[in-house]
Parts: sequence; C-alpha cells; structure tokens
Amino acid sequence: QEFCEMLLKQDIDLIINHPPYLNIINYSDNVEGDLSRLSSIPKFLEEYEKGVKEMYRVLKENSYCSVLIGDTRKARHFIPLSYFVMQTFLNNGFALKEDIIKIQHNCNSTPFWQNQKRDFYLIMHEHLYVFRKPQKNEDLSKIKYSLKKMQNCV
Repeated sequence: QEFCEMLLKQDIDLIINHPPYLNIINYSDNVEGDLSRLSSIPKFLEEYEKGVKEMYRVLKENSYCSVLIGDTRKARHFIPLSYFVMQTFLNNGFALKEDIIKIQHNCNSTPFWQNQKRDFYLIMHEHLYVFRKPQKNEDLSKIKYSLKKMQNCV
C-alpha cells in the first residue's frame, strides 16, 4: 500500500529501465502488453510511450530516469532504436542529461557472426540515457539543446 501511495504522490527519486529491443528476444509466451512480442517499430514506440508517460508522472521534479537500450537491424540495415526511444522521452517532457555508451562484451550472437560473410558491422554498443524531469517554472533556456523543442539552433 505504501508503494501505491508513493506512486500517486509522484514520490519517485530515480527510475531505471531496460526495455526489450523489439522482438529480438521474446520474454513471454504471448502475454498481453509484452513489448518483446512486437516487431513493428511504430507499435513498439506507441506502447513504450505509455510507460514513458507514466514514468514522467510518478517521478519527482528535478529527479532522474534512465534507460538502457540498444539498436537493431532489419533487412541487413541499421535501425537506430535507441534514437527513437530517446526521442520518445524528449517528446514527453524529459531533458537529456547524459548519453553513456556501453560497449557490448561477450555477446552471445558474436561467435555466429564472426565467421559469416556479411556486409554490415556488428552492433557492439548500447546507450544508457539519463534523463531529468525539469522543475515547474524552470528556466530551460540554458538546456534548450537537450530538450525536444530546440529554438534558435543556428
């Protein structure tokens, strides 16, 4: 009950999340709402955005939310899933504080691809985005390039 009351009061100081990278690994056998069952990028982002909005709602002002996300490929072409996820956070009021690049070591799929003929590079990194929920009435002009709406960029 305390946890539910905390969520209603917007009392969360830090949120850490690590969503699936589309349907690369399925985490359930057809559980409703399981993001790992979605192969459509627009549908994945639409569903994930519901969670992003809830994270924004429950997070205290001037507190942080992080997401660890990687990219993927379709038809042998790079899909910047991490960028799309970052934009989803920015579109919902978060400010980008950090982008920490995490190198992938000991990837299970690496041995499979090492001896294969391919015309693309292996994706060997993930992004750890750290977002901040701005305070109400905060002067955002100093961080305008870390927000969705960039004004006077040039």
